[in-house]
Order: sequence, then structure tokens, then C-alpha cells
Amino acid sequence: MAGNDAVVGRAIARCAGLVLLSALCADDGFALASQAEDPYASRRRALVAEIRDDAAATLQATGEARLDSKVLDVLQRVPRHAFVPASQRRHAYENRPLSIGYGQTISQPYIVALMTDLARPQRGHKVLEVGTGSGYQAAVLAQLVGRVYSIEIIEPLGKQAAKRMQALGYDNIETRIGDGYYGWKEHAPYDAIVVTAAASSVPPPLIRQLKPGGRMVIPVGSSFFTQTLMLVEKDAKGRVRTRQILPVRFVPLTGEH
Repeated sequence: MAGNDAVVGRAIARCAGLVLLSALCADDGFALASQAEDPYASRRRALVAEIRDDAAATLQATGEARLDSKVLDVLQRVPRHAFVPASQRRHAYENRPLSIGYGQTISQPYIVALMTDLARPQRGHKVLEVGTGSGYQAAVLAQLVGRVYSIEIIEPLGKQAAKRMQALGYDNIETRIGDGYYGWKEHAPYDAIVVTAAASSVPPPLIRQLKPGGRMVIPVGSSFFTQTLMLVEKDAKGRVRTRQILPVRFVPLTGEH
């Protein structure tokens, strides 16, 4: 599929047109997963199969023909329906973002998988997430790394996400309300940083808080226009290089900066 320009073009356009990430609405309609039964398991398996197809179709753009099986296994376990409003639950395992209020969306599962894969998560890693939203991306990361620190600028979203993740048993995620542009200096440096909103340029504070040998995945570009998902790598000597991954469309990184 990597050699089929038409397929790749359609897949890239699909990602660019569908992906809007950042904060998620916190309301009482969010559903929590039942630990006793899981009627969504087969739908998650089908979603992961679709994500595999997307990864193959976007190979020419991303350079990632296959996503790490550990990442896909986690996507097959994390209950996305627990992170969307009850009114959207029937759409929870469609491979697209979902509107959940506050002008925000929960991210497209393929993009969550791709960003997680690019961060190269490992057991024991310390990861910063900018843009907690409903907590879905943080929940995915938490099953792959040692600890996740997640910042949300919209207070009700951050508070609801913290409550939700605690109820779901994610005890290695720490959240705070604040401007993610400036990172979370107290816990730096980080092995990886995942940013779920578009910045006009890569924030210098985040580069400083990235550990040598670390990776940052961040959308960069003008608000609400096509942006570029970027991979930022810092080598052992502290030198930084960037690579363009995929055209995407994210909500803007907001705050006083």
C-alpha cells in the first residue's frame, strides 16, 4: 500500500480532515467503564485493525509502516467510551474525533496511536502531556510508561479528567491546571513530551524540559488551518532536530504566551 500514491493521498487527506485534538468536555454524561463486563471489546479489535490499515496507507508520509504492537495492544484495552459523553458512546470506536463540547474534540484513535508510537514509550519513562482533555491520551500513555504528568488549561476539563482517571484506576497519572506552553518544570526532564494542541512554533520551555535522547511529538502551524505533526528529537549532546510527519489539523495551544 505504501507505493500507491492515491491510497496514501486519501489516507493523508482523511487524517488532515478528521483530526482535531486538545481539551475535552467534562460533563456528567461521561461514561465510566464497567470492570465486570466489556461489550465493546470486539469494536476495539475492529478499530485497531483499521488503525493498522491507516498506518500502512500513510507510510510514505510518516515513515512508520507498522505501529508498535505494544501501542496497539493498549489501544485495544483502553475504554475510549469511558472518555466521551454518553450521547457519543455509540460512536466511541469509530476512527474519528468526536465533538464533546467547549469547542473541543476527543482525538482520532489513529492519531493517538501514531503520536504514542512516535514518542517511543518505555517502562520507567517519565512523560509530559500538554492538553489533558478527557484523559484518553494520558490513559494510553500510562499503560506504557512509568509516570505521566498532564497539564490542562481549561479548569473544568482538567478536574473532570483527574476524577475520571482516578475512577478508572490510573494511579500513575498526575494532573494539574495550567498553561502547557511552559511545561511542568518541577518534574523535568522528560523522556518524552506529547502535545495535543497546535503551537505556532515549538515552545522553547518544552525543548528545555526534554531529556537528552528524548522525543517530543507536537503539531505546529496556524490555528485551525492545516498544520504539520512534528517529531522533535534531542540528542545526547542536547542538539535538537525536527522531522515533519503528517499534515494534521488541531485546535490551538492557548494561554498567556
